[in-house]
Amino acid sequence: PPGYAMRALGDKISSSIVAQSADVPTLAWSGSGLQIDCGAGETRSLRVPDDVYLKGCVANVPEGLEAAGRIGYPVMIKASEGGGGKGIRKALNADQFPHLFSQVQAEVPGSPIFIMKLARHARHLEVQVLADAHGNCISLFDRDCSVQRRHQKIIEEAPALIADPEVFQEMERAAVRLSKMVGYVSAGTVEYLYNVEDNSFCFLELNPRLQVEHPCTEMVSQINLPAAQLQVGMGIALDRIEDIRALYGMDRHSTAPINFGQPSCPPRPTGHVLAARITAENPDEGFKP
Repeated sequence: PPGYAMRALGDKISSSIVAQSADVPTLAWSGSGLQIDCGAGETRSLRVPDDVYLKGCVANVPEGLEAAGRIGYPVMIKASEGGGGKGIRKALNADQFPHLFSQVQAEVPGSPIFIMKLARHARHLEVQVLADAHGNCISLFDRDCSVQRRHQKIIEEAPALIADPEVFQEMERAAVRLSKMVGYVSAGTVEYLYNVEDNSFCFLELNPRLQVEHPCTEMVSQINLPAAQLQVGMGIALDRIEDIRALYGMDRHSTAPINFGQPSCPPRPTGHVLAARITAENPDEGFKP
């Protein structure tokens, strides 16, 4: 992805601010309410100013305690540059907070840290997007990655079935809207937390890369995602990629344009996939990944 898109969406704090600015629901966090102007100028000029970014961060324990008290316990302490189970801790109360905050700082040294409300009874749902350098962006359906151990995904399912189709459609529209707003290019994943009890969802983060679970999407879309990434990187438009033309019911070898916003033949997933990861843990260090 281009640098300007990475700066806007490749960081957990920046992406949450951009999501709020695009009216995509977010959980309560240390940067709740922060917004930027998304309407003026070119998409590639869209960036989160440093002063706005810093307002979403917590620099030390006192600032973190103040943010956690405002949000309400339990909270998650998260490193913006963390991932894969590192740089994330759950604090149930203020007494636990200082020690857990120090652990997050130690695991991802130098990373900005933010505080987010713990989502109870949530499912981890995500949308696969693919965007080209010509302003096109599409959703390649969704995945359910709720079964996790130590914040690492273990079981992945595509397509997800837990929510109503209308909810998934709104998730996909929001993912495409976010990606196009910052001029994103290549494959990416927009992650959400879905509340089964009230049928609502909140933006979690955008991963600006292929993820381990991308073969699930390949199976149900029949799209070779690494190959599509290379074609996009070569400057080829999405409607000139044969697999995507087939997904949209078009002649694979034709050059007729595709209206991705209102396609004549909306794509549908084929089949159903469950994937299981084999994970490695160190029993001598508390079963750390």
